[in-house]
Amino acid sequence: MSQRRTSPAVPALITVATVGVAAGAAYLARTRQRDLKGAVVSRVLERPAGRSSYQELAHSLETSGTHLTGRAARAADTHANREVLAHIIGIERWGQHRLGAALGRHPDLTAPYHTHRPPQDTALPQLQAMITSTRAASVDLARQLHTRPPNDDQTIPHNSLGDLTAKAWLRYLTHHADLESRKLRGPTPQKGDMNPTETQPSATKL
Repeated sequence: MSQRRTSPAVPALITVATVGVAAGAAYLARTRQRDLKGAVVSRVLERPAGRSSYQELAHSLETSGTHLTGRAARAADTHANREVLAHIIGIERWGQHRLGAALGRHPDLTAPYHTHRPPQDTALPQLQAMITSTRAASVDLARQLHTRPPNDDQTIPHNSLGDLTAKAWLRYLTHHADLESRKLRGPTPQKGDMNPTETQPSATKL
């Protein structure tokens, strides 16, 4: 009695179907991720920035820059802190370079931010000084955009967030530096260091 052969087409069909479902799921995941990103960009960057003038955005950059430089000044000289500062500086300079398009310049709109990042061996005092000068340049750029405002519908590509208006770019630079600078840590107290309150003489009891 002959044995019944299993059709070799069945596993192939299952494989094709499985790949099709997986590809469909991946496509839906990408679409949802893209839609979610677009909603976040609209709500967090574009809408608030659109309600602001370039002067107001410049003021926001200047005010947040005070907190930024203060955090940088209090940062301990550690590899982690230097990495955070170099990243902030690199992103902000990269954003300034891209924003040149809104002023009629022709920057490379495809290059990553790494070319604008300080060298790996940059010392902490230099990075602290760069933070101050880099933010001052962003404030100046916002004021230039106030003097020569681009069209409201002009956009400049961001490598991961998509096309952003010039105002949204300025708001992005403000918030990116603020969030990243919160990762900075001050010096770790050494064992044996006395609490400042313990060095004060005790009050005389009456």
